[in-house]
Amino acid sequence: MTRPTRQRIHDLMLHESRQKYPNLPDHARVVNIPTDGSANGLTKLVIKWIELHGGQAERINTMGRMVDKRKIVTDVLGRKGMIGSMSYIPTTGTKGSADVSAVVQGRSYKIEIKVGKDRQSDAQKAYEQSITSAGGVYLIVRTMDQFVQWWDENIKP
Repeated sequence: MTRPTRQRIHDLMLHESRQKYPNLPDHARVVNIPTDGSANGLTKLVIKWIELHGGQAERINTMGRMVDKRKIVTDVLGRKGMIGSMSYIPTTGTKGSADVSAVVQGRSYKIEIKVGKDRQSDAQKAYEQSITSAGGVYLIVRTMDQFVQWWDENIKP
């Protein structure tokens, strides 16, 4: 992330902090800016940016989950053992969903976060097609600088 982008985020977060906590002196304020070097950090930054500009954004989790059905039991001789198994419950979400779902100025945006060599899967490409054909905006974000530049060019205050 370049210094100007980082400074813009810092200023926005500082302004938000001043609004929320007007009696807190500036020297006591801490502004934690996530790094955009990981998908998790970049996702947090994009969501925070949208929220700081009056939009609504949320992370979409499309992973399934593991359920642990194991138990430790004791047999008649006093030996302990484990019975049962782990099972996987697949997601009920749409396959290929974007990482972030947002609404800005009444328009729907789906944002896919890709860091490093990460690429879109076939399911994500199909999801992108369904969003754009329905009139929504689908965006692939690789860096915070790229997202801020796109924002400045496409979102009018």
